Amino acid sequence: MKVILIQNVKNLGKEGDVKEVADGYARNYLIPKGLVLEATVSLLKETEEKHMKTDKQKEWKIKQAEEIKEKLNEKNVTIKVKTGGSDKLFGAVTSKEIADAIKQDFKINLDKKKIEIEDSIKHLGEYTVKLKIYPQVQAELKVIVTTQKD
Repeated sequence: MKVILIQNVKNLGKEGDVKEVADGYARNYLIPKGLVLEATVSLLKETEEKHMKTDKQKEWKIKQAEEIKEKLNEKNVTIKVKTGGSDKLFGAVTSKEIADAIKQDFKINLDKKKIEIEDSIKHLGEYTVKLKIYPQVQAELKVIVTTQKD
């Protein structure tokens, strides 16, 4: 019997998948538990349209991420901070400060959770941070930390 999964089922598939299962398994377990629907022509067409729509959305998001990568990859962003006289900072430069600098310099809203700082930035200098724009799309950005003149 062909069924369409309504939700993820362990050892069977993910939501939206169309699977061939034994009649008894479908009628006695999967359908009563509300895990699947019997695959009719109209439901199959509907799920295919949903898959096409989600694929188009995914392609669009990847395209947007690639555009952001082109604008930010290997570019510089400068952050001015207060220091204690030497090159040591009061506190550290956070991903939120980097995201704010990106928004100010490049007019791009980037979630601070997508900025990956390897070591905490506690001294003046240049640092390279990774930007995880989309799971398959990543960029590198150079962060230059300088002293703030009062």
